[in-house]
Amino acid sequence: MGLTKQYLRYVTSAVFGVIGSQKSNIAFVTLRRGEKGRYVAVGACEHVFIWDVRKAEKVLILEGKKHEVTYLCPSPDGVHIAVGYEDGGVRIFSLLNGESNISFNGHKSAVSIMKYDALGARLVTGSRDTDVIVWDIINECGLYRLKGHKDAITQVLFLENKNLLITSSKDTFVKWWDLGTQHCFKTMVGHRSEVWGMVLLNQENRLLTGSADSELRAWDIEYIEEVKAAGEPHEKKVKSLLEDDEEEEEGPDEDSEEIVSCMKAGSVLRESRDRVVSLVTDAKAKVLACHGLEATFEVFTVFSEEEIQKKMDKKLKKAKKKARSQEAGEDVPEPVVERKLTDEIEKLANIRASSKIRSMDCLLSPNGEMNIALLLQNNTVETFTIKTTEKNPTGTKTSRLTLSGHRTDVRTLAFSSDNIAILSASGETVKVWNRSTLQVIRTMGCEYALCSLFVPGDRQIILGTKSGKIQIFDLASGSLLETTDAHEGALWSMCLSPDQRGIVTGGADKTVKFWDFELIKDQDTARNKRLTVKHMRTLQLDEDVLCVRYSPDQRLLAVSLLDCTVKIFYTDTLKFFLSLYGHKLPVLCLDISHDSTLIATGSADRNVKIWGLDFGDCHRSMFAHDDSVMFLQFVPKTHLFFTAGKDRKIKQWDADKFEHIQTLEGHHREVWCLAISPSGDYVVTSSHDKSLRLWERTREPIILEEEREMQREAEFEESLAKGDEPVVPGETKGEAEHAGKKSVETVKAAERIMESIELYREESKRLEEHRLACEAAGKELPPPKINPILMAFGNISPSRYVLEVIKKVRSSELEVSLLVLPFHYVPDLLQLFKIYVQQGLEVELVCRCLFFLLRVHFGQITSNQMLLTVIDELRTNTISKVREIKDVLGFNSAGLQFLQREIESKEDVMFFADATDRFEEKKRKRKKRERAVLTIT
Repeated sequence: MGLTKQYLRYVTSAVFGVIGSQKSNIAFVTLRRGEKGRYVAVGACEHVFIWDVRKAEKVLILEGKKHEVTYLCPSPDGVHIAVGYEDGGVRIFSLLNGESNISFNGHKSAVSIMKYDALGARLVTGSRDTDVIVWDIINECGLYRLKGHKDAITQVLFLENKNLLITSSKDTFVKWWDLGTQHCFKTMVGHRSEVWGMVLLNQENRLLTGSADSELRAWDIEYIEEVKAAGEPHEKKVKSLLEDDEEEEEGPDEDSEEIVSCMKAGSVLRESRDRVVSLVTDAKAKVLACHGLEATFEVFTVFSEEEIQKKMDKKLKKAKKKARSQEAGEDVPEPVVERKLTDEIEKLANIRASSKIRSMDCLLSPNGEMNIALLLQNNTVETFTIKTTEKNPTGTKTSRLTLSGHRTDVRTLAFSSDNIAILSASGETVKVWNRSTLQVIRTMGCEYALCSLFVPGDRQIILGTKSGKIQIFDLASGSLLETTDAHEGALWSMCLSPDQRGIVTGGADKTVKFWDFELIKDQDTARNKRLTVKHMRTLQLDEDVLCVRYSPDQRLLAVSLLDCTVKIFYTDTLKFFLSLYGHKLPVLCLDISHDSTLIATGSADRNVKIWGLDFGDCHRSMFAHDDSVMFLQFVPKTHLFFTAGKDRKIKQWDADKFEHIQTLEGHHREVWCLAISPSGDYVVTSSHDKSLRLWERTREPIILEEEREMQREAEFEESLAKGDEPVVPGETKGEAEHAGKKSVETVKAAERIMESIELYREESKRLEEHRLACEAAGKELPPPKINPILMAFGNISPSRYVLEVIKKVRSSELEVSLLVLPFHYVPDLLQLFKIYVQQGLEVELVCRCLFFLLRVHFGQITSNQMLLTVIDELRTNTISKVREIKDVLGFNSAGLQFLQREIESKEDVMFFADATDRFEEKKRKRKKRERAVLTIT
């Protein structure tokens, strides 16, 4: 029996080159007190990067797992940030240490919007699956799911004072929800196209919506109860409001009472004609910023009621003056000045960014200076400041993050001979990175690069461009040494000759050209010599050349052509040797093994073929990727090779055994190219998601059978995640539903609870048998052997073990886990809950589980005579225990408040939330006094 071949695992080491992903938004965060506007958070593939915009450096990475970040929402206190992902999951990270302890899983597809309430106790999430879910942050569980929209949710807003929620969607509707009763009491149908954004102004009395045209529609919010409370004369107003509403909106259901009237108050016109992408305000809604699909954003100022009143008084004065001058000597009727929307919202500025804007966020400081952060579509972050107190302010660009990434996709990568430097080149720049620190060492402007390599000695680099030129750069000075016109079409491929004396290039002009390195005297500095390439010979072919490779012994040259074949020539005479045909579409990439015996070809037909170089026979054809194979390279000194595909995957293969070894998943878009370090320890890959990824070889061996098993498990988990959520018995599907979602974790948690109940049953039975045996014998018999599981938990009782298992279930998954539980386990749980409540163990958790089970299995529990006594005991015990806990909490709270007052009065210090506000107030007063003193002196 032969020895099995050992493969070593490659794992992801780092993600770099991406400043901000296009699927996510940008948000200001506060990492240190008093430094507002300095730090921004952006999604970067599956991670969140926190950038210090002043220093242009990354200060914190919030690490994700697998799925791309789609939305960010910092908490009101600035301590946490909620992150929504492509798979519908939500995780809440601490900005102090970058850790995530809370996660929610309820949506079936990407989270499109999130908002905290003012206290930060509830989080509402909207998704592309058309559902809106309200989560309880403190209890770490889902409260309810609101269904009603027919397309992706675009915005959600809390109306804090009234416990209402407003949601907008791509289905053109804006819905109003009463969170107390969890039903939709109003649907606004005044939009003709998708509603992309909403903001609340004027202390929640004005709603502004942006859709797919140049209008921002304004709506007046009137609360019916407030109008009624104002007395009899307002009854007519209520009636007219409701009548107007029925004309404007769909009428509410007969059984639901109207809570809010929302009438159109006019429109604010934007300059750009395209759809609204972001509509944002600062925390106090004094300034409004908006942008569309282009590079311009507009800033509006929103006047307060006092400022509007001053304006109206001025207008009235003018009108009176005008009327008096026109009608001299006669009785002048009192002029009336109509209040318009333009008196409330006024255009401040139009500011242009350097590229199309993807997302924006704004922050207003007390001195009237507004900070705006923009995430641009070309992998850049820009920040602007605007002085909102000025009449016609201009935006000042304060920072621009560009160094840490390319503006366009990286189409070529290369490693230096010492494995330390990585070269990446895109449509406008070539960058050289330090592999260990992932910092950019050099950035140089170049033409659109398609292929690249380090010149032996690693002091120069050579690029092949889309326009057919060869560009040579010097790394020490970062300068372009020379540009040579090599081909008349795109220069698709380039390969260093094994003797390291020159290169070979292949282009779209149907030629392969051979070049030698030469040192010539530099014209500018007569002493120094510089590198150049000299054209030696040309191989003319019948088709465009897509890829060229030397065999490592320099005997043969492989050329892939547009006619789907690979032609092999002798290097010395350029005579034709072999033709490899069999691919149905052009071969986009190929490589030859270190011993010049095998050639592997990857094609747009999604297959990889392995051929012998001696006779050109096809050893094996393998279906490699679900889309075109874009790049292929052998690991140095082995017969293992990597392929990169448009299906976002990188795969490793064995060319001797024709086996797929492992798949490296991580990129979220097409993978364009890869490079393997000369030592074979590192692989770097680039993708359309703008990221570069570094993969590192570990010492961990791969066992192929286990790998296949893990793959099957992952597929099963995915199919489970796509399945329907469990149905609650006796419940009809309505507007509000259960918030959780069945997942592998909830099924496993339910299984653990079932196993613990089984163990409790068995142990209880054994103890009962032991007790009866003792009674029959009339003496104390030796106790039965303790279950090893109970011993592992510190020799606890079987009932306590069940509680320990329930405690270990994540709070956000608890209810769905109990929902999955078969009913015949519920009576045991209720009996156990009675014991826990009597003993005062985890009363809060037990109550939560108890109320949920009662709600779900109400019919079966109440019809079971055996459970009636248990329920009755639970009722009395639960009420008394909850009262006790409330009393303790109340006592502790009062004690803490008393201590706070004592310390504040003794030491003249302020605690908690008010402290910073009062400190700022004092500072402002002190400055005012200082100014007053200065003016007097």
